[in-house]
Amino acid sequence: MEQKPPLPPFSEETARQKVQMAEDAWNSKDPERVCLAYTTDTAWRNRNEFINGREAVKLFLQKKWSTEHDYKLKKELWAFTDNRIAVRFEYEWHNDAGQWFRSYGNENWEFDLNGLMRKRFASINDLPINEADRKLK
Repeated sequence: MEQKPPLPPFSEETARQKVQMAEDAWNSKDPERVCLAYTTDTAWRNRNEFINGREAVKLFLQKKWSTEHDYKLKKELWAFTDNRIAVRFEYEWHNDAGQWFRSYGNENWEFDLNGLMRKRFASINDLPINEADRKLK
């Protein structure tokens, strides 16, 4: 049986660990690594996309990181309870044309008893920025 400690129910310390682990994994830009944090039947809403299943997550992330260049992410714990965590985040990236963006928003996460994320709901806004205005490097 797959497990991804820390396991719920979360304390403030273990919720912060879970958030940091997610930030580190996403900054690796490795879809194979990142998708292992999710249940095989995970359900996502990412902006206006609905993604179901670990394999679909992997394909989504492959596509994402093939177009979002020099991606850098920062996550921050917002709230937690039992098997749920809410985070705020921001990340910066540029497209093929060289336009930089800061994307920011909130995520709500729900975990199974083995510490795998079974639900992820993300609301994300993109703000065009100048390269000189980047905060995350």
